[in-house]
Amino acid sequence: MGYKVAVLGATGNVGQEMLNILAEREFPADEVVALASRRSQGTEVSYGESTLKVKALDTYDFAGTDICLMATSGEMSAEWAPKIAAKGCVVIDNSSKWRMDPDVPLVVPEVNADAIAGYTKKNIIANPNCSTAQMVVAMKPLHDAAKITRCVVSTYQSVSGAGREAMDELFTQTRSIFVNDPKEPEQFTKQIAFNVIPHIDVFMEDGSTKEEWKMVVETKKILDPKIKVTATCVRVPVFVGHSEALNLEFEREISDDEARDILREAPGCLVVDKREDGGYVTPVECVGEYATYISRLRVDPTIENGLNLWVVSDNLRKGAALNAVQIAEILGARYLKKAG
Repeated sequence: MGYKVAVLGATGNVGQEMLNILAEREFPADEVVALASRRSQGTEVSYGESTLKVKALDTYDFAGTDICLMATSGEMSAEWAPKIAAKGCVVIDNSSKWRMDPDVPLVVPEVNADAIAGYTKKNIIANPNCSTAQMVVAMKPLHDAAKITRCVVSTYQSVSGAGREAMDELFTQTRSIFVNDPKEPEQFTKQIAFNVIPHIDVFMEDGSTKEEWKMVVETKKILDPKIKVTATCVRVPVFVGHSEALNLEFEREISDDEARDILREAPGCLVVDKREDGGYVTPVECVGEYATYISRLRVDPTIENGLNLWVVSDNLRKGAALNAVQIAEILGARYLKKAG
């Protein structure tokens, strides 16, 4: 016998990926329920080789549901996660609402799986920001080996991180430029087609954006509060797949060969690093894959004990849906009793 699992936000990009990954990984579920707002009630979504009819959130009874994977806005999570948790259903939330709550574990399974045990305080577990998730997967094994003291990261984030309407805007804007019928931006502050925008989420008082702030504070909570982190987050005209250029400083010297060997053995990491044309991974190759890909490993000669690396991952998978399902797998294996 297995679990009863609800996926809330099942009609969105991340919600659909959650359903795909639950089926792909053969999660031990007796029943999977697709949930969304009332306007999506009756819509059909794919779950493996079958389809599910979406049920309305506001009329669904969570009693008897073991796990709810939430792919909704922070506002909806703020309202519904405590209600769902109060029914005895463990919420794994993909929004930013609960990440920095001291009573809610913020988890990347390859990095801090043991933190899941803290879910009992509120019956909620938080998924990190997509750009943070892939970064800490790459950083963790290197931190264990040589202790990272500082991280400088520049991101190249796909439009799918901003939702389906953002993906549509990139498509229509690109097409309109070719037919000389330019479209004004609606989802972004500037034209995204054939452009890059150094602005994700709202601006904060110190000049950073909230996306950049998230990468700083989430990395400290997940990996090590002593690591100094500074980020510049950029939206690029790519449909799926986030890329990051990392510059890392360590307590001790670490060579690129040593780092390469460490990362090849690390969970969730796949090193593709040949110093030749095409000997690295780009977002196009990572789409639909589980791994965090690492390329362009090299020593930074301008600082003591420095390394540069290039990190690429499918943001809808490792950055969101896969990470949530991995948390659910550990939650089920270690902490929950199966029904029946």
